[in-house]
Amino acid sequence: MDREQMNLLVEIMEENFVVLETALYLDTHPYDEAALRLHNSSSQRYHQLVDMYESRYGPLRNTSMSGHPWAYIDEPWPWDINFANL
Repeated sequence: MDREQMNLLVEIMEENFVVLETALYLDTHPYDEAALRLHNSSSQRYHQLVDMYESRYGPLRNTSMSGHPWAYIDEPWPWDINFANL
């Protein structure tokens, strides 16, 4: 995994964290417009990043479309990535 791929994956994980946390927050604060704007913009950015990653490096999720052969099983597995090299 090269540095560009690893950086993109980290950015995806960061956006995913914001999306998940703002969704939890909005469950108890549904009228917070600023939080909703943050959630929506992060969600949009997350999907853009995932599309970018998958177009360059292959499926990131097992729900993504794959050509033949099934590419989701290609390395690296998430637990094999050494993020200390960033």
